Amino acid sequence: MEEINVRNYLDLASDLLNLPFNNVWTNYDKEADVLYMNFKKPAVADDSELTEDNIIIRYEGKEVIGITILNASKRIN
Repeated sequence: MEEINVRNYLDLASDLLNLPFNNVWTNYDKEADVLYMNFKKPAVADDSELTEDNIIIRYEGKEVIGITILNASKRIN
């Protein structure tokens, strides 16, 4: 049976509970090194902005519905 570090999941749970969103869906594209986080399903953006640190914030109207983190693996502490 595969062993997991439960502390990592508890830290993640704490971080998720502190987000201003009730739901979070994630998908990581390893080949492209892109992490997608959606806060609404379906997540159909009608606008987006690219930040200085290569994060795309996606909007539906004025509501943030997701973020896309480029070069995700290079951001791990």
